[in-house]
Amino acid sequence: ADDGKQVMVNALMVRGLTHRYPGRGTPALDDLGFDLPENRLAFVLGPNGSGKSSVLRILAGIHAPTQGTVHLQGHSLRAMGRRQVAQHLAMVAQTADTLDAITARDAVELGRTPWLSALQSWSARDDEIVSEALNCVGMHDRQQRLWGQLSGGERQRIHIARALAQQPQILLMDEPTNHLDIHQQLALMDLVLALPITKVMAIHDLNQAMRCDRLAVMYQGRLHALGKPATILQAPLLKEIFQVRATELFDPADGARILRFGALAQ
Repeated sequence: ADDGKQVMVNALMVRGLTHRYPGRGTPALDDLGFDLPENRLAFVLGPNGSGKSSVLRILAGIHAPTQGTVHLQGHSLRAMGRRQVAQHLAMVAQTADTLDAITARDAVELGRTPWLSALQSWSARDDEIVSEALNCVGMHDRQQRLWGQLSGGERQRIHIARALAQQPQILLMDEPTNHLDIHQQLALMDLVLALPITKVMAIHDLNQAMRCDRLAVMYQGRLHALGKPATILQAPLLKEIFQVRATELFDPADGARILRFGALAQ
């Protein structure tokens, strides 16, 4: 019987996820399992080579796992077509290139592709969505520049705008603050936090990780820890996984917890 309660659907549900790249002896990912409720921000941390990018590529459907299952908003990723996946999920990779002959706006317009068809042609609403995405990343005044004329940071912001124009319910971002200067990094993090969708971001900045709802720490292809950042980012884990000594400080302006790092004693 219907008791009036709303059933919560996890945005992401992962079970037994294992992935091996050809020629590698050990798996890149080994038996991962986790759930992520809708409208949450999750950060994936870990040393280089720990499997962060591999997780995102599999969640995005770019690679098929060797074993295990992924569900997006209750739908089996394996059973979904590329167009259907793109209507649910967008990904901003570490590096991506586009033809030099197109403008920045052209690149962002590509984000509308999953929603276009023979029955649904480009409309004024698509123009509005693209303009809103350019405004969000501060690139509206440079939208007519050719791709080859953009700096690395500008290209990164255009890739983010293209993902926003896709209007996904799940946004994956692999180290999106690469190539951005500090004020752009802060602006991007504020933008991502404000989006009313599910976000999963692989990053290196441990202090930025304090701002998420759920933190996953990867190590040697396995999910080493999962939970709230204040619980996970403690000195023993930071020493074991990241090989650093951590001191906990608090910002006198707002009381925010900050980690200061030092080399381990030899």
